[in-house]
Amino acid sequence: MTRPAAPALDPAFRHATPLSGPAFQQTSADLYAEMRRAHGPVAPVLLDGDVPAWLVLGYREVQYVVSTPEVFGRDSRRWNAWDRVPPDWPLLPLIGHQPTMMFAEGAEHRRRAEALDEALGAVDQFELGAQAQQVADGLIDAFAGSGEADLIAQYADGVPLPVVARMIGVPEAETADLVRDVYLTHAAGEGANEAYARVRDKVRRMVESKKDTPGADVASRLLAHPAGLAAEEITEDLLHLMNAGQLPTAYWIGNTLRLMLTDDRFAMTLAGGRRSVGQALNEVLWEDTPTQNFPGRFAVHDLRLGGRQIRKGDLLILGLAAANHDPLVRPLPQTSSGNQAYMSFSYGDHRCPYAAQEIAKVIAEAAIEVLLDRLPDVVLAVPADSLTWRPSPLFRGLSALPVKFSLAW
Repeated sequence: MTRPAAPALDPAFRHATPLSGPAFQQTSADLYAEMRRAHGPVAPVLLDGDVPAWLVLGYREVQYVVSTPEVFGRDSRRWNAWDRVPPDWPLLPLIGHQPTMMFAEGAEHRRRAEALDEALGAVDQFELGAQAQQVADGLIDAFAGSGEADLIAQYADGVPLPVVARMIGVPEAETADLVRDVYLTHAAGEGANEAYARVRDKVRRMVESKKDTPGADVASRLLAHPAGLAAEEITEDLLHLMNAGQLPTAYWIGNTLRLMLTDDRFAMTLAGGRRSVGQALNEVLWEDTPTQNFPGRFAVHDLRLGGRQIRKGDLLILGLAAANHDPLVRPLPQTSSGNQAYMSFSYGDHRCPYAAQEIAKVIAEAAIEVLLDRLPDVVLAVPADSLTWRPSPLFRGLSALPVKFSLAW
């Protein structure tokens, strides 16, 4: 059956830049700079299938968009381009409306977000770090005797989700199956829908079980929270938390390991030590943030932003990586050391909760510290300029990070 032709593009998007292709994946920062020169702080872009959107490149413009929910809504049912979106569109899982707090607005969003922030804030970070170390050790044990590894597929990808699953309340005996099904879901291949159904069912059953046998976990704290969240709301928000906690955190680990293996400032020296893991993690959030572009916000009414005419219902993508490199607020990149004013976790009401940011940092820091302790002579096994990035208009993470080493304990 032939798919109906999409409506003609608005003239404003005739010279839009596709957020795809090898050049974009390998040197996205250069493309953002070029778009800024050509269009200013707000640029027309095309997503997969020539679906139009506005990429907000300017730091101040991103801050304004996320700080004015009365002008830029979060509910994607506002979008005016649904007639251009096919049912198999690859970005549909991120933009299609779901009953999670991510798409909620106003008082409904605040009720659910505050409950989750408080539940995450009660997580014991020392215990969390110990669990992350345990997971990291187990992954290293699997390849320690080989003298080589891919630190993406065999390590970074495998650390966050088991830790997050246990944190929210998934029994340890069920964690391995849950992790496997989440990976199948992310792969978006054969069996992905069935895997996601199993994940949803497992989390739903876990939440129901916590009503009778609560524990020291996030699901139990959400059930007991005075916000009075329904079990279905908790299930949806925990599913979102797992997805949000896996990919960006795994990419944060991988991108930081790449930095530490390719930048002399982070190399071990005979004079003693290396720059800290914390410094490397912070620098990655400025220079190679895992979440590059985040959809989105939807214009509540016609307006002008950054010199562009935005129509009611237009999709605006938050250019978090581009905002981090905005020369108007960051003329000298090297001044970012220790500065945490990056947009990597977004901003405003729908930002990544502060407690979740701390949890991601604990997991990432533990993973990197364990690796450096266990493999003190680890080095890159290929030229640094041969490393490639996974194809995505939204995230930035390596396809592989091959290393070699001679000692593991």
